[in-house]
Amino acid sequence: MKILITGAAGFIGSHTAEKLHLQGHEIVGVDNFSPYYSQELKQMNAQELRNKSIQILECDLREPISFKLLPKDFDVVIHFAAHPGISDTSSFDDYLSNNVIGTNNLLDFVESHDKPPYFINIATSSIYGAEAAFDEDTAPKPTSFYGVTKLAAEQLVLAKVRLQKMKGCSLRLYSVYGPRERPDKLYTRLIACGLKNEAFPLYLGSLEHLRSFTYVQDIVDGIVSVLDHFDACNGQIINFGNEEENTTQTGIQLVEEILGKKIKINHLTSRRAGDQYRTKAVITKARNILNYNPQTTLKQGLQHQVEWYQATFLKKD
Repeated sequence: MKILITGAAGFIGSHTAEKLHLQGHEIVGVDNFSPYYSQELKQMNAQELRNKSIQILECDLREPISFKLLPKDFDVVIHFAAHPGISDTSSFDDYLSNNVIGTNNLLDFVESHDKPPYFINIATSSIYGAEAAFDEDTAPKPTSFYGVTKLAAEQLVLAKVRLQKMKGCSLRLYSVYGPRERPDKLYTRLIACGLKNEAFPLYLGSLEHLRSFTYVQDIVDGIVSVLDHFDACNGQIINFGNEEENTTQTGIQLVEEILGKKIKINHLTSRRAGDQYRTKAVITKARNILNYNPQTTLKQGLQHQVEWYQATFLKKD
């Protein structure tokens, strides 16, 4: 199949592009190389993909003219591109323009095909709100600009499916970590602080937060499995994540164990606005439809992430 992957130079998108390329699919990746986080890391990801003969194009979904760069013969679109996370430096317009306007422009492009490609929307557990421990039928209660705009993007996609303009589904991902994780995310930042002997900034109350930390390859396996179950997934919202919950404190202790050293902690006096205090993936639907069964333990995944960080960044320091 010919597959368009948006956000292909990012964390999960790059891993998904590699996996599908290995399976023999033709991949076209697009990314706007946003300055939200390290341009260097995204360029490294893009170069790794190009070295494997995967096409990566610079394309901003917010600009309709960008779509003129793309052919109209895709069988599948996997839509990762978004303004991510919770950031004090990001405005509402950053989330609106990237997550809602960009998605709507992409849907217009999909509809312009003679036969619209199957649309796999990549959503987030942040849609559920401060506590994300529910099945897909639970009413969303997002508490951040990120969650609100990702919910809007998801509904734009599903509206097209309901109107039978195309086929597709939306996948809500839980607390993904692993090699290529963004520098502002928990584990990459923890590892960096530990190896550089710097203090890790920890928001008030974060140690007790519970997370369904899910290794990136377990997420990619789930995404890829949709390609064999288009009809069963059509119109569905599906949770992907690890059912096991761990506290942030457990995650810190595991990183310290792997590094063999204590990490300095700078305990902040404020809570992070819009943060989730609990995520627990309810994956009954994913098991039933896709036989989804994440296997990687948190310690195994963190070992891989530490090895990646050391190989990627320490040689540069």
